[in-house]
Amino acid sequence: MQEFEPTMEQIDDYNGKESETKRNTIKNVIWITLTIGAVLALAHHLYGVVDDQIPGVPDLVKRF
Repeated sequence: MQEFEPTMEQIDDYNGKESETKRNTIKNVIWITLTIGAVLALAHHLYGVVDDQIPGVPDLVKRF
């Protein structure tokens, strides 16, 4: 039977030998994710609560 998966030693970035490009890509993905999360958290904090209600429509949440 022929093995199709590489061993750990055959992988390029095994044992701390990752490339600078791959390291920068991971850092950029983390920063972008944190930035988007912060923007969404800020938007939820500022605009998350709606205090208005449509006139003439009963509030279904208060009935239960």
